[in-house]
Amino acid sequence: MKTRNEIEEKYKIDTTSLFKSDKEFETELKSVSKIISEISKYNNKLLESNNLFDALSLDEKISRRLLRLYTYAHLNNDFDLGVSLYNEYLGKVIKLFHDYNSMASYIVPELLENDYSVVEKLYKKYSELKKYEVTLKNIFRTKNHVLSKKEEYIISKLTAPYGIFEDAYTKLTDVDLKFGKITYDGKKEELNDILYYALTEHKNRNVRKKAFKQFYDGFKSVVNTNAELINGNVKANNLIADVRKYNSALERSLDSNDINPKVYDTLLDSINKNINTIHKQWDVLKKVLKLKDFHLYDSGAPIVKEYEKKYSYDEAKDLVIKSLSVMGNEYVSIIEKAFNERWIDVYPNKNKRGGAYCTHCYETHPYVVSNFDGKIHDVSTITHELGHAMQYYYADKENTFSNAEYSIFVAEVASQVNEILLNKYIIDTTKDKNEKLSIYGNLIKQFKGSVVRQTMFAEFEKIIHEAEQKGEVLSVDYLNKTYYELNKKYYGDKVIIDDEIKYEWSRIPHFYYNFYVYQYSTGYIAALKIATDLYNKKAGSLEKYMEFLKLGCTVDPVSSLKIAGVDLTKESTFDEAFKEFDRELNEFMYLTQKGVLGNE
Repeated sequence: MKTRNEIEEKYKIDTTSLFKSDKEFETELKSVSKIISEISKYNNKLLESNNLFDALSLDEKISRRLLRLYTYAHLNNDFDLGVSLYNEYLGKVIKLFHDYNSMASYIVPELLENDYSVVEKLYKKYSELKKYEVTLKNIFRTKNHVLSKKEEYIISKLTAPYGIFEDAYTKLTDVDLKFGKITYDGKKEELNDILYYALTEHKNRNVRKKAFKQFYDGFKSVVNTNAELINGNVKANNLIADVRKYNSALERSLDSNDINPKVYDTLLDSINKNINTIHKQWDVLKKVLKLKDFHLYDSGAPIVKEYEKKYSYDEAKDLVIKSLSVMGNEYVSIIEKAFNERWIDVYPNKNKRGGAYCTHCYETHPYVVSNFDGKIHDVSTITHELGHAMQYYYADKENTFSNAEYSIFVAEVASQVNEILLNKYIIDTTKDKNEKLSIYGNLIKQFKGSVVRQTMFAEFEKIIHEAEQKGEVLSVDYLNKTYYELNKKYYGDKVIIDDEIKYEWSRIPHFYYNFYVYQYSTGYIAALKIATDLYNKKAGSLEKYMEFLKLGCTVDPVSSLKIAGVDLTKESTFDEAFKEFDRELNEFMYLTQKGVLGNE
């Protein structure tokens, strides 16, 4: 592993676009720390004169400067976690953020003491305030669910401990829970979550089976504690929703992101409508793996021999650019800029944070951090993160600061579009049968993980919240039985539903995220529709997609996807995705008749 200094400059992000030096950063940090208290002068005076515009303008000015400081500090910290200076910088900026947020926390409650009509009158008097119309409308959108200042204060005090359910779950499953040692491939290692994932994809069926049973035996040993924790979390979600005058916890969660509840229901209805296609994939895998019976621990088995092709970074760059050519010259030219003007931190180095991500701060171009190792996964990661970068780039370029930040609901669409386009391009251009087979295998795996599995989680989450709301006790038996029955439905009668799977609900941390997982499904469905239309050069698809990338938060998330040509309130959208998935399954089956399989 090279040190940071041994990496060539052309493969490292150029942070001078943020600050030319650490000294300039420190000067700005001191300057911002001196002005953040200025926001307090508008407290209890927001609606006097033109104070609302002045306060929001000041808030924007400070926020932009804080984000620039944060981006510089956290990037440099991640590049080398062993350098204490940038860790100190990051700590100082985060503290400054907290201090400022505390000082500015009066703005929303003070506004919501009034009706939106008061703001509309201010628009007529001070036209410049219209700059913040989207922000103000979003603040007032949930006014009916915000209580009085005194009630909000009491709720904030009483609900503060609710986070203990997730914290306790994390400590129980990540720290206290032990799975014992497992022997495989002549090695004996402590089984943990990471190793379990690896062993579920082991080519030896006995290893997969052993890991599956041992792993879930571990969760069985703490299932009573986990049941109490999830029960408490669900009760808390339902209680808060009731206090805030929502019909359900699901409604409250969706409303926080301005999502039409029909999207959630349509997702579940469409999955159940297309359940035969879901079952077909297990039948396909069973045939490909040449198994007499198919267990749950076979669902992650390698279906083709590991494809060992390695790419140089220049080859990866060329492949990404060619696969995105359907986006048009302007889009590609910005991608080339990202490669050539050091927007990307390419290689791993000693003490560099693992994984990959994209970040931005409005003031500059986006930044992509990767740990490129030359595998097809690394090429996919680069184009994935560049998808995020392009949405940031266009949203920032086309909108004011307050209107640029798009919803988490659409955050993974652009990145997945890029990945799907890469896969389609390789399938259509490669002459290597095994490479094509490998890519189809990846597409099937992606659909299974992002759509099928996450929707099953979403259905379980909805069921248990509704049950608790109706007075059902979320006992171990109830949770186990409910989850087991869902597996039976999603896998079908041709798969042996191993008894241990009934404990899987207790290992899913997302069940503490308050109806978050469905967005993985809807995001991939939307991306698949968009990417397929783009790749097939459907008339108007590129123009619609580019308009979507530029929207920021100027329209609600579901409507923004409609502009891109995806209506998630219609079952036909999901039907189309399953039709594409079925095509991939059929093509994969055809190829495997002459392909090389990976099972033993």
